[in-house]
Amino acid sequence: MDVKLKYKAKKIKIVFFDIDDTLRVKDTGYMPASIQQVFKSLKEKGILVGIASGRGIFGVVPEIRELEPDFFVTLNGAYVEDKKGQVVSEQPIPQNIVEKYIAWTKEVGIEYGLVGSHGAALSARSPMINQAIDVVYQKLPVDPDFYQSEKIYQMWTFEDQGDSLQLPADLSGDLRLVRWHPNSSDVVSIAGSKATGVQKVIEKLGLKPENLLVFGDELNDLELFDYAGMSIAMGHSHPKIFEKADYITKTVEEDGIFDALEKLGMVEKELNFPQVEIENNKGPFATIKTNLGDMKLVLFPEQAPKTVANFIALSKDGYYDGVIFHRIIQDFMIQGGDPTGTGMGGESIYGERFEDEFSPELYNIRGALSMANAGPNTNGSQFFIVQNSNLPYSAKELSRGGWPEPIAEIYATKGGTPHLDRRHTVFGQLLDEQSYQVLDKISQVETGAMDRPVEDVIIETIEVEDE
Repeated sequence: MDVKLKYKAKKIKIVFFDIDDTLRVKDTGYMPASIQQVFKSLKEKGILVGIASGRGIFGVVPEIRELEPDFFVTLNGAYVEDKKGQVVSEQPIPQNIVEKYIAWTKEVGIEYGLVGSHGAALSARSPMINQAIDVVYQKLPVDPDFYQSEKIYQMWTFEDQGDSLQLPADLSGDLRLVRWHPNSSDVVSIAGSKATGVQKVIEKLGLKPENLLVFGDELNDLELFDYAGMSIAMGHSHPKIFEKADYITKTVEEDGIFDALEKLGMVEKELNFPQVEIENNKGPFATIKTNLGDMKLVLFPEQAPKTVANFIALSKDGYYDGVIFHRIIQDFMIQGGDPTGTGMGGESIYGERFEDEFSPELYNIRGALSMANAGPNTNGSQFFIVQNSNLPYSAKELSRGGWPEPIAEIYATKGGTPHLDRRHTVFGQLLDEQSYQVLDKISQVETGAMDRPVEDVIIETIEVEDE
């Protein structure tokens, strides 16, 4: 992400989103869960959010409405409402132009659609029309004379002529075609676009274009991309949109909107702490079988993928079989995973030391499985399990120090080693009370020089259950 873009992002006070193939996948209706977090985070920062769509407001699906946008710029800018349903701007097409357009469709032998502020109608039904329109608007009525009782803000063509279809001279001064489907174009006012509708909102709020960020993917976003202070194209956008965009993000399915806003510093990932409700984790699981009992753990591949992959592969290969816990310190931790038993050996599956994977969602609380190392990015095969059950800090003190409240509470009530956070990669957690009993039993063995047990505590094997 360009540093200049991050600087421009600091000026953003309102964000407008296209709907189809931007917020959600048009053909399937899929909308990533991250969109809810995007809207929530932007609102919490005092940034307004809006919809800018070729759809009519009656075609805004429930899951988009539930996001509670502040503004709806609909019908390619021809009709604009705020969240209270109050009209901000409207630009209906004069009735004589509508009638002239209908006469032309009959002359060239194509079907048409008429769109009002809160409803629409078709001139006819056919498999081609159904295939084009039903994905966006279901159960539209056939009413060729819809314009006689309703203001018309937009129209459609239904045909198989594609871009070869052109308006005649006596209409092209008032209307233009914006292709949105192989068999249909939006027919909009020559002066209308999403940009004109959004501009009305910006002016109403007393803002400037530099305060506006927009997301889009299709040709009807071109003018909006020109107008906005910052524009972001979805990963599957029309090539002309790519040319206009300040930044190209990932696709809808890849959480493209969240990814771009996170890189701009406008939203933050909503943190989940899998160690807090450990019973809700779905695995993978590992059982460390020792000569003093078994310890069952859940692993966290989402937060520490490379570390978990290393531990699972070594365990399945029998790398840890017969290896001792070579360093045990009561009220601190138990450490093992070195085949040499010296604390100086051990290799990863990567054939070299590998990097730390510090997650803001994982901490060295009591029972945490964490990587031993010799400094930053020196992980191999050695690991430790935090055993300390006493901590001289209150949850309030830890929260003030920057630890998340749920984690601070665990540290204060159950113990752990917070001074190891951001120094050692946490990648697992003990699962049950029996495992904690074994952990404490191991921690109490007699030790000698270098905290090495007088009698070996042996890892017989580590069994892995993939999720």
